[in-house]
Amino acid sequence: MSVPLKTRIVLADDHAMVRKGLRMVLDAEPDLDVVAEAGDGAEAVALVIEHDPHLLILDVSMPRLTGLQAAHELSRRMPSLRILMLSMHDNERYFFEALRVGASGYVLKSSADRDLVEACRATMRGEPFLYPRAARALIRDHLENARRGGSIRDDPLTPRESEIVKLVAEGHTSREIAEALVISEKTVERHRANVLEKLGMRDRVELTRYAIRTGLTEP
Repeated sequence: MSVPLKTRIVLADDHAMVRKGLRMVLDAEPDLDVVAEAGDGAEAVALVIEHDPHLLILDVSMPRLTGLQAAHELSRRMPSLRILMLSMHDNERYFFEALRVGASGYVLKSSADRDLVEACRATMRGEPFLYPRAARALIRDHLENARRGGSIRDDPLTPRESEIVKLVAEGHTSREIAEALVISEKTVERHRANVLEKLGMRDRVELTRYAIRTGLTEP
């Protein structure tokens, strides 16, 4: 994909003040234009479909759908879309998961005023953007993986199961989850039972701990 003269951006973060600050940084650049803002992952998906931007900037942890879940959905539906993950977490697991779901880069909020504009431009050039510690982690993981002759273990849950675990951890009832995902309560209960069996867990409390530990939701 050639680099457009003005990159159209959808910006997603569940904190309005963060979005305001990031938008000021981006809109100050002549080649970057924020065309829409989203407060959660589900809204981000809808706005991308509506506005057809060149670039999506997603916070990792958001309500309804996380940034990782939204990225996974959109990279499948719109393969030409460029995606940048934004996070307050200097966390290798989030970083590797972001790459797995199709993101081109990972920017820390703590350095967004310095890194975000260059990350956008690098992504639009088709280049990955990695902050220094993430680059070191990627190299180390590659070397360790080559030494073991193995591969990175896949997430044991399907995307739908991850959605349900996230909503369970956020305190939603089966009826509320069914309405949010447009499925039946029986289907929700079946997915939850499958997840418990897969993970060897017993109840909502353990699922909540799992969701926090794996970054599906925040404590």
